[in-house]
Amino acid sequence: MPSRLVVGVDESGKGDFFGPLVIAAFLASDSDCGQLEKAGVRDGKKISNNRVLDLDEYLRANFVHQVVIIDPEEYNARYKVIRNLNKLLANGHAEAITGILERQKVDLVIVDQFGKPELIETAMGTSGFTVDIHQRFRGEQIIQVAAASILARAAFIREIAQLSREYHLEIPKGAAAKVDQAGRELVRLYGIEVLPKVAKTHFKNYGRVTAPTLFS
Repeated sequence: MPSRLVVGVDESGKGDFFGPLVIAAFLASDSDCGQLEKAGVRDGKKISNNRVLDLDEYLRANFVHQVVIIDPEEYNARYKVIRNLNKLLANGHAEAITGILERQKVDLVIVDQFGKPELIETAMGTSGFTVDIHQRFRGEQIIQVAAASILARAAFIREIAQLSREYHLEIPKGAAAKVDQAGRELVRLYGIEVLPKVAKTHFKNYGRVTAPTLFS
């Protein structure tokens, strides 16, 4: 049986108030799986930041890939129109997948499922490409998806680091209380107009940052 060319797709930043939404697509054949396993490729959320960045360099240097970074300003503009995170995410997935298909014919695309399957199918409908897409929960168990998770997380880490340098403040990940504290400090330093440039404004954090209460 010939070795299939498989694209894995995953995202990073979906649950983070600060920073972009990143979607990565990664292409490898069945015969590459052993090499990827030997290199230590697994779910990027279970690997240290330094190791993710090291693996990211290896993956980008040796495999076809596409990384889509939707920075906060673009993200907020898209969300204002779409008003649905999963639809926005599906459009990003379609953009990443199309970036691969424009360069290489593939046999299968595997997506870490995040919503109704028809969302990606609809988003791909305008791409002009037809490809077999499988969506599955815990998709990172497939090594091509795990590799995509590493590419996406590495890009997100770099973007957060860049924001921290630009605004002279450590920008935290996630959406917990320390994120609200950092948001308030950013507003104190730069004004409320800074938030759409660095954060996803439909998150509840935005309301807590801009109108804090005694209990926030």
